[in-house]
Amino acid sequence: MAQLWGGRFTKATDQKVFDFNASIGFDKNLFTQDVEGSIAHAVMLGKQGIITAEEKDAIVKGLAGIREDVEKGTLLIDETQEDIHSFVEATLIDRIGDAGKKLHTGRSRNDQVALDMRLYTRAQVLKTDELVKGLLEEILHIMEENLDTYMPGFTHLQKAQPTTVAHHFGAYFEMFKRDRQRLTDIYYRMNYCPLGAGALAGTTYPLDRNYTASLLGFEGPTLNSMDSVSDRDYLIEFLSALSIIMMHLSRFSEEIIIWNSNEYRFIELDDAFSTGSSIMPQKKNPDIAELVRGKTGRVYGALMALLTTMKGIPLAYNKDMQEDKELSFDAMKTAADCLELFTGMIATMKFRKDVMAKSAMNGFTNATDAADYLVNKGVPFRDAHGIIGRLVLYCIDKDTSIDALSIEELKEVSDKFEPDIYDAVSLKTCVEKRLTLGAPGSEMMKEVIRINKEYLSGNTGIGTTNQ
Repeated sequence: MAQLWGGRFTKATDQKVFDFNASIGFDKNLFTQDVEGSIAHAVMLGKQGIITAEEKDAIVKGLAGIREDVEKGTLLIDETQEDIHSFVEATLIDRIGDAGKKLHTGRSRNDQVALDMRLYTRAQVLKTDELVKGLLEEILHIMEENLDTYMPGFTHLQKAQPTTVAHHFGAYFEMFKRDRQRLTDIYYRMNYCPLGAGALAGTTYPLDRNYTASLLGFEGPTLNSMDSVSDRDYLIEFLSALSIIMMHLSRFSEEIIIWNSNEYRFIELDDAFSTGSSIMPQKKNPDIAELVRGKTGRVYGALMALLTTMKGIPLAYNKDMQEDKELSFDAMKTAADCLELFTGMIATMKFRKDVMAKSAMNGFTNATDAADYLVNKGVPFRDAHGIIGRLVLYCIDKDTSIDALSIEELKEVSDKFEPDIYDAVSLKTCVEKRLTLGAPGSEMMKEVIRINKEYLSGNTGIGTTNQ
């Protein structure tokens, strides 16, 4: 197979060297972007008079035909070619003759691959943003349906204070909302076109880089040709954002795994998002949550690999940078699959509301409110803290909860207790009296839900101004 660069060489490349050097096995993912960029480049060359109108038309028609045939499956990508760029150009020349040889005028494979990878990543950023938005919509629906689904809140994985499912899920809403903001930042920062940078020093041909950039939907051209071909910051940023998204998904998955356990029984996962055991017939395993948790490390690995690849590379392009693709493609697909499946899993799971409420009561999550009750009766907080601590020890010894004690038992600990203590430490009271913005009280949660609905329904996606 003749290489596009073979003129200077007098002997064939060793086959093992060719195989080691070749990238078509994975950069074939860039086929659509390579054709799109090549069409824009040809149109610009025609506009500038660098090639004739007839040559431009033949190239554009030929490229469109190649794209159509690959999409229909009547043309298979030839994986004996060195890379996807070689395949597209060789096929074009084979189909339209000498006009196809003029496509590469004024560009290098360096700016060509830089463009292809940027176009591909830009599309993946948009896709990820839509998937995160879909997850946010499902979380918001669960919040709306569970304003009064009481559950224990935790610190140190110990029951701490009562809250609601709406409030708990609202914390994840904030996390994934920040993820979308990061994706938006990345999109705008990366949306500049490297095509026309050449190998590293531009070209002597009178290219109109602004025109090419506009054809491809970029804000404009990149401003330094060396940086254009050696920049992978946008990809590192995207892998970083995906890693944070996966971290959030993994934290969420960990809680679902715990809640699904026999000891907690807070939720019931749908059969469609669970698996069984080949030997233990009673098992219903949270495999989707576990796989999301496990695949997080896979995405982290892609980020660390690219950071390590880029850390010692001098300007401008070096072959090391071919390593930006394979793991990145895998990370993008992994994160997209995890977002889609995780959204489906939480959309179909059921909450065991009675179990969650009982767990909140038995875990003394109302102890702080009991102490506040005594403070309101004139007891100094530090003394009230000690009284409730002794009361908790008494309940543990009797295997009961504060609200289950008789008024006589309560008065043995402090004569400040009156019958109104039972209302003061009920789950509903403990939650509803927390009325500051961001707290779990239903009125505040309704306001937060209103704000979140406005966020999701308004101009908040990439390509809008209201972030």
